Amino acid sequence: MNECRGDFMTSTMRVTGLSGFDTDTMIEKLMEAEKVKVTKVEKEKQLLLWRQEMYNDLNKDFANFIVNTRKALGLTTVSYTGALLPNTYKNLSWVNKAVSSDTSIATASASSGALAGNYRVRVNQLAEGVNLASASEIANIGEDGRLLNENGEKITSLKFTIYDGQVDKNGDLVAFEVEVANNDNGITMQDVVRAINNAKAGEKGEYSIKIKATYDAANKRLFLQTKDTGEKALLRIDVDSDNEDSNYFINQLNLSAGEKDEFGNPITYQADRLSQGFRGQDAVVDFNGALGIRSSTNTITINGITMNLAATGDFTITVNTDVDGIYEKIKNFVDEYNKLVDKTSELLSQKKYYDYEPLTDEQKKEMSDKDIELWEEKAKSGLLRNDSIVSRTMQNIRSSLYESFDGAYSLITQIGISTEKYSTGGGGKLVIDEEKLKQAIAENPEGVLEMLFKDGSEKSQKGIVTRVYDELIGGMEEIIEKAGTGNNASLYRQVKSNILIDFVTNLGSRSYLDRDIQDFNKRIDELNEKLAERETYYYKQFSALETYINQMNSQSMWLSQQFGGY
Repeated sequence: MNECRGDFMTSTMRVTGLSGFDTDTMIEKLMEAEKVKVTKVEKEKQLLLWRQEMYNDLNKDFANFIVNTRKALGLTTVSYTGALLPNTYKNLSWVNKAVSSDTSIATASASSGALAGNYRVRVNQLAEGVNLASASEIANIGEDGRLLNENGEKITSLKFTIYDGQVDKNGDLVAFEVEVANNDNGITMQDVVRAINNAKAGEKGEYSIKIKATYDAANKRLFLQTKDTGEKALLRIDVDSDNEDSNYFINQLNLSAGEKDEFGNPITYQADRLSQGFRGQDAVVDFNGALGIRSSTNTITINGITMNLAATGDFTITVNTDVDGIYEKIKNFVDEYNKLVDKTSELLSQKKYYDYEPLTDEQKKEMSDKDIELWEEKAKSGLLRNDSIVSRTMQNIRSSLYESFDGAYSLITQIGISTEKYSTGGGGKLVIDEEKLKQAIAENPEGVLEMLFKDGSEKSQKGIVTRVYDELIGGMEEIIEKAGTGNNASLYRQVKSNILIDFVTNLGSRSYLDRDIQDFNKRIDELNEKLAERETYYYKQFSALETYINQMNSQSMWLSQQFGGY
């Protein structure tokens, strides 16, 4: 049997020291020379691991650049679930500046497709949901907080149905059955609120109720509010007339919409009125001569102009091209791109320090953490020097920047953007002529936006930013095949949902470097096995030498004894 010793296997059966030799030390010295081969392969493997790590770090930078600049430019939006959704450049909110004459009535913003000009708006009605609340204290609550029925006894179960305006695939209202039961312990208002808020409907519970219930225990009031606004929002409560406790409970809620009778008393609703339901209302606006435009919410978009309504009344909206805003967005993109160019230029030109090899474990034991860090910084330097994938990716981007575009502007230099000369050390960074770019924006904002962001099937139809993204994604796919995904698979899918399809299909999620590293591991295991065999061989040889020397010593002693007798 063998046991692990250091980085290779060593024999468990040893006979040493009988002749006075320090066998372990002698064999250890002999094995140091033998171990050089393993150390060499381990260093080569470490360099490969570092290179893979550097590839993954750079690919992460590529991905973050694309994801972050898309968000900053508004080319992607975030849904309520957190998913990233693509957005066309024609809907960008920072291209035009929309100013409301009365922000107490509404604020406004405009997409890139909105026409410059003045717009007259009248808000006739705001969108509202349904709000019902207990007009007075709920009286049938005992001292222990339990609900009481008409006879003053604890209510142990309640059952009623709520409708919120949702309809199923057949167009029928979705019914949310609310059941509250607590055996003989009684029911609290908190139990009722919890049951309402957690109500679901449908065969698989696919519908969640869009009504929020809250209870103010200090004031003994129930509040019900639809989550949606508009005419489709509904708050309706049905209760079986034969269910006395449930009917009594609903009536004791004293629900009101805030209306008062002629004497100033609140109008409250009993079960029969609640079963008829209450509807919300749409917002209604007149926009530049277009009358009665309706919206289920108080955020309404007309002709590329979005209004957030806050009150009824008249106001005007002035829309103009936001030259400074557009310029800042483009400049910020260029700044981020130039940071990426600096990063890749540094990697491609890093000096290689051939005297700094990966450290062995024995070497690390003799060094401080800071010394190890500084050493490995030199050892990692130059691992991607003149790398073909990175070089090709950045060169493809630079070449695509100067290819002709089918639009009002055919070259980026016409809108005041060019690349730095290589002699300046910038590696092809973008340079902006501020005056020229702002002039182009003012004269033809749509042409500038097309030049930057348009998409198409042919490269000549694609804008500059789109080309940069495409070339970076192409480089990312090459790096993924070369070095894998590391821990960044989910990030890469934000860049392109199917970016890993070819990688998984062609390589089975194991990159070329992963395969090379596996080969190194296999070679290291084989060399360690040979080391173990060699070590065992040395011990056997020394053991045989020990035996021979002991035999010679025994013979010598016998001869000495024989001659000593005369």
